Amino acid sequence: MANLKNATIAFLAPLPSLLFYLSFLRRHPSSPPPATATFDIWDWCYHHPLLLANLLFFANVDILFWLIGLLQSNNWMIDLYWTVIPVLLVHYYASHPLAVANAVRSAVVVALTWVWSARLTHNYFRREKWEWGAREDWRFNEMRREYGRHWWLVSFFAVYLSQQVFLIGICLPMYAIQSSDKPWNMRDSVATIACITGIVIAYFADTQLYDFVSRNETLKELGAPLTPNLDEGLWRYSRHPNYFGEQLWWWGLFLFAWNVGQGWMFIGPLINSSCLAYVTVLVEQRMLKKEYRVEAYRQYQKTTSVWIPWFKATIKGSKEKDI
Repeated sequence: MANLKNATIAFLAPLPSLLFYLSFLRRHPSSPPPATATFDIWDWCYHHPLLLANLLFFANVDILFWLIGLLQSNNWMIDLYWTVIPVLLVHYYASHPLAVANAVRSAVVVALTWVWSARLTHNYFRREKWEWGAREDWRFNEMRREYGRHWWLVSFFAVYLSQQVFLIGICLPMYAIQSSDKPWNMRDSVATIACITGIVIAYFADTQLYDFVSRNETLKELGAPLTPNLDEGLWRYSRHPNYFGEQLWWWGLFLFAWNVGQGWMFIGPLINSSCLAYVTVLVEQRMLKKEYRVEAYRQYQKTTSVWIPWFKATIKGSKEKDI
């Protein structure tokens, strides 16, 4: 019953923004609205696509999702919508009346965003055992304990408003792509390869991690010793290959923006990579809190690259050779 309720909430939650935007498109499908002496909301929406995206995000995600999170005492929806909002944004920028884009570049980026979203959404539900809203991100749980009775207010900024900065920022290349009709060239092909490579690496890394966790859950049920560390497949060459693949996707998307003259948009993936570096530290600290894996993981840290896949390092005094 709770699963059905949360699924319904998830499907209904974005409707205010979607209905508002569709109303705008019906009024101004392709041409500028007539100038008026008084303020007109539809005229403003026409001339300020990026500001409109931010306002819709603020009203529908920051405020509405936050209120739902307070009512449920669970901020699960923002985690799910991380996989959906980029798809909504890429279609928003592509369909806005002011959009001017090369048809091939636009179609490729829209298709890639759908593939990226399908991969991440599948991984989210697989990890959550196909349940809607069963739990919130472990980092939010820790902050909830840390801030106690003040968490209701802190969560607005830490969980929602901060996500607007991250998501709008790293999705800025989607806006740039829809603002230039520069012909497709070799650099677009490089960007496409980077995006696809990132998606593929992240998919296999997440699948290998899921299989590892599942095997350990089975061992735990049987009362058998747990495997202390995942050190095979992509995880043999990187301690966080899933993070590497995800970052490669965002930097590949940035290459499209760079190719159309919006190189300043590197700030989006740079901030995101910086935040993920901090998350990497938190994850590794969390791993070292589990006694059965401390020794194995410390050894793993000494021999294995953090993000970028690379050959194993040889520890002085060890007989293990580089592979």
